[in-house]
Amino acid sequence: MTTDTEAEKQAGDDAADLKNAVTPSVTEAERHAPTTDESALQAEDDAASSTASINSSIMAYRTENGRTYHAFRESNLQHHLFTLTLGGKLFLSPIGDTKHLSRVLDAGTGTGVWAIDFADAHPETEVIGIDLSPIQPNFLPTNLQFQVDDLEDEWTFSYNFDFIFARMMTGSIGDFPKFFAQSFNALSPGGWVECQDITFPAQCDDDTLKKDSYIEQWSSLMIEATNKFGRTAESAKFYKQQMIDAGFVNVTEVVYKWPSNKWPADPYYKELGMVFCH
Repeated sequence: MTTDTEAEKQAGDDAADLKNAVTPSVTEAERHAPTTDESALQAEDDAASSTASINSSIMAYRTENGRTYHAFRESNLQHHLFTLTLGGKLFLSPIGDTKHLSRVLDAGTGTGVWAIDFADAHPETEVIGIDLSPIQPNFLPTNLQFQVDDLEDEWTFSYNFDFIFARMMTGSIGDFPKFFAQSFNALSPGGWVECQDITFPAQCDDDTLKKDSYIEQWSSLMIEATNKFGRTAESAKFYKQQMIDAGFVNVTEVVYKWPSNKWPADPYYKELGMVFCH
């Protein structure tokens, strides 16, 4: 099951920042007030080296048990699953409706497939994809660049974004309140943030999922294990409130169903189930 959430922050008399936020859960947020020096997130000299564009030396990323770290090509299938869920859309935020998008961040870009599709669809926009490992392709749209960085560190961008997008970050971020706070500060006036993610535990429409079923046991053990190392699989359940706490308003959360197989009669859900079970 996935979720979608959307939020906005109103500017007060003190010219507070205004942003909106989405979580599939999908979450969006918008910001309308002028930025401050703090929200510009100026990079210090000692922190500049923490972010690197992809070059030959960085391409020598490590391997474990013969597998390249972070090289999980399944994320391309995930991309298809999410766009199928959203009716072919890359996002739900109302971005670009009233203003030009100068710069967009794909946080946790993975294979970069979402960033590539977005850059192709918005050639006038500078798109930046960030991840821990450079597993993205070499041939890219001219308006897209990938950087290697850890989003759990302090953000050192010397510029703001009009749109921040994050997908399937459950298990990747240990401190989501910090992530949303940094996203809030990194947004330009009128900017949006959107998070699309999977939710746990597994659920059933008619409550017939038995406690001793394998999928229920797996789901419970997944939650237990991820809680132990501080990266809960239930993180999407808290995105909406965490966005509100970060200052976003008009938060909207939309939940989508993913069948676990191709049993549905409805063609939409049947196709979702076929993709999801892969």
